[in-house]
Amino acid sequence: MVDGSSKPNVLICGGVNTYSRALAAFLVPLEGEPLVSHLRIVDKYSVVPATTYLGAEFPKVLAKPEVDYKQANLTVLSIVQSIFDPPEGQGPYDYVFDLTGEVRYDRTEMIQINTTCNVARMLGQEAAKRKVKAYVRITLPFYETTSKGTHDEKDDPKPDGTIGIWWHETLRILSAIENLNLVILRVGFVYGPYVEFGDTTSAITVGSVYGYLKKPMKSVWSPGKNPTNTLHVDDLAGAAWTLAQWIGPLGRKEADSLAGESIIFHNEKSKVSQVEGMPPHDQKLVAPLFNLVDDSNSTLLSVGQTVTSFFGTTFDFFNLGERTMYKFMDDAVEDINEHHVGGWTQMIQSSNPPIPNTPLSAYMDKYALEKHIVAFSNTKIKEVTGYKLKQPQFNHDGIKEIVDKWKEEGSWPIL
Repeated sequence: MVDGSSKPNVLICGGVNTYSRALAAFLVPLEGEPLVSHLRIVDKYSVVPATTYLGAEFPKVLAKPEVDYKQANLTVLSIVQSIFDPPEGQGPYDYVFDLTGEVRYDRTEMIQINTTCNVARMLGQEAAKRKVKAYVRITLPFYETTSKGTHDEKDDPKPDGTIGIWWHETLRILSAIENLNLVILRVGFVYGPYVEFGDTTSAITVGSVYGYLKKPMKSVWSPGKNPTNTLHVDDLAGAAWTLAQWIGPLGRKEADSLAGESIIFHNEKSKVSQVEGMPPHDQKLVAPLFNLVDDSNSTLLSVGQTVTSFFGTTFDFFNLGERTMYKFMDDAVEDINEHHVGGWTQMIQSSNPPIPNTPLSAYMDKYALEKHIVAFSNTKIKEVTGYKLKQPQFNHDGIKEIVDKWKEEGSWPIL
C-alpha cells in the first residue's frame, strides 16, 4: 500500500455542476484507501449552504480529512495564483484536473471567452509556472462529427456553435503554453449516478415520464444513424486519473511524440488580436489528445430504446409531416415540453414519500431537442495507456443504479 507521503497532491478546478463530484469521489472514495495525499476542489459554488446540486455522496467526500473545498472566483488572476498554494504541511500540487468552462449553450461569446478561455489560460499558465506534473483538461462533446463511422483523434470535428468554438479555442490556448504538461480528454455524452447535467440524464428523466403516461416517447429526428456516443462518469474519472499518471513521468515533449495531435484553428482570424493569449491562426499547435466513449456505439435510437424499455414503453419517431412542422416552429419547443413537464409534475406530486425538491427536470430546451452527432473512437486511449472501461455498455443496469440512488436521496418519485 502506498504511504500518504508518496501519493500525489491534486487540484480539481471547476465542474462541481458537472463531473468534478464523481472525480473527487473516485480519488477519495467513501470506503477504501484514497489515491491522493491531499485533494483541493475549487469552484464558484458554495457547498454550505449549497448553491448548486451536490448529490447525497459529495458532502461526505468533502468531510474527509484529505479534502479541502474552496469557493472562489477563478476569473480573477490573483485568486487563480493563490489556489496553487497548498495548505501548510502539504507539498505542491502534482496533478491539476481542469473541468472549468461555461456549459450553458445560450451564453454569449463574451461570457465564453471570459469564463471558458480566460479561466483555463490563467490556470494553465500558473500550472506551468509551478511545474505541475500533469494538467488534464476535460473537454465536453461540443462538436459535430459526421454520422459515418467513428472518428479518431486525427479527425477534425467541427465545433458546434459559439460554445463549441470557444471550448475548442481553449484547447489551442492551453496547447500554446510553454512547459505545460497538458493532456486533453475529450468525452462523449456523460451519464451516471448524481449526474443531473446533460442530454443523457434528460433522456432518462423524459423516458420515465412516457413510461408513467404509458405512451411511446417520440423523436423529432428521422431514425437515421445519429450517433450519440455515451460514457459513464466513473470512466471519465478513471481515465482522467490514468492520463495524469501517464503524462506525469513522461513530460509534455515525450507525451506529444507518443499521442500529440494537431489542434486546428476554427475561429475568426480577427479574434486573435482581441482575445488575450489566443495563438495566431496559422500557429501549428500539437497536444496529447484522447477521445473517450464507451463501447456501446450509442445512437439516438439505441439510447431511446434502452431508456424507454427500462421504463416499460417504446421509442418512436414522428412522421415526416410532424417532423417538418416541429423543426420550423419556434413554439414547437413549448409544445413538445407540455407533455414531459406536466407528466413529471404529476409524478413528483404523486410520490410517496413526497418530494419537496428535485434537481431533475423533464424540460428539454432548444439545444437538447436539436440533433447532436458525436461519434468518437476509444481505441487510442486503450492502446496508448492500457485504460480498461469500467462501464463499457449503456444498459438497464446503469439506468437502474442512477434511478435507485436518486430515489434513495429523495430526488426521484417513488410511485
